[in-house]
Amino acid sequence: MVLKELQNIFHTELDAIYGQQEVNSFFYLCTEYYLNITRIQLTLEPELAITKPETETFFKALEHLKQQKPIQYLLGETEFFGLPFKVNENVLIPRPETEELVDLIIRSVTSTSVEKSIRILDIGTGSGCIAISLAKNIPNAEVYALDVSPKALKTAKENAELNKVNITFIEASILDKTCHSALDAESTFDTIVSNPPYVRNLEKQEIQPNVLDNEPHLALFVEDDNPLIFYKAITEFAIKNLKPKGQLYFEINQYLGEETKALLTNADFEAIELLKDLNGNDRMLKGMKI
Repeated sequence: MVLKELQNIFHTELDAIYGQQEVNSFFYLCTEYYLNITRIQLTLEPELAITKPETETFFKALEHLKQQKPIQYLLGETEFFGLPFKVNENVLIPRPETEELVDLIIRSVTSTSVEKSIRILDIGTGSGCIAISLAKNIPNAEVYALDVSPKALKTAKENAELNKVNITFIEASILDKTCHSALDAESTFDTIVSNPPYVRNLEKQEIQPNVLDNEPHLALFVEDDNPLIFYKAITEFAIKNLKPKGQLYFEINQYLGEETKALLTNADFEAIELLKDLNGNDRMLKGMKI
């Protein structure tokens, strides 16, 4: 089959679900992944044809996409902060908003011109995207990454190897006080960062089906009556385990910005900033331990 014909079939089947631009993106991702054919090559060779087995692979991908399975899970990979990451149903697909959080931390550390070793802890690491991106971009960073899910940690370890960085991985829940004791043994940290579960059950109707039906709920949702449970636990931990002048960074629920900020205010953090993402939503929170 000629690839251009196949592309037209993708549009016929998927445009109503995703829109023309996103379907184009899906198709080019598939051609690169399955065939190692770039977008520009396809443009230059409009009559490029593929074999029957290759065509069948595309039709299988099409069926998954019609069921709104994320393209990243389908291909088993994605890009975050310019780095390759393996992803699967055990980890969240990294979001652009989280790239903004990583950039904020890198700029903050760079601006202080730290030459000595800096100790960073990423709580709820998932795919490892935050920890690995920080390790890759901050010289002399000693990075620790914690997650409650052994399956997520397996993926994170593969991603650390893929990106050639050394991370100390810890399997534990920050909600478990014994976890705090175990981390106490690692001494104190210059920076603690977390993108914990923060979507309330009442907000599920706002979540796209491709996310709701595929991504791990353990990493997404919290109970409506205690939506800041992870932020409270992490703030308590940070009070004890951040060095003086150490920084705490959160990605947050856009609807709970002031409430989350109040946690840091009440814990006597200083230089607290509630920051918006590129879409204008409250998304990042930072504070410094006195």
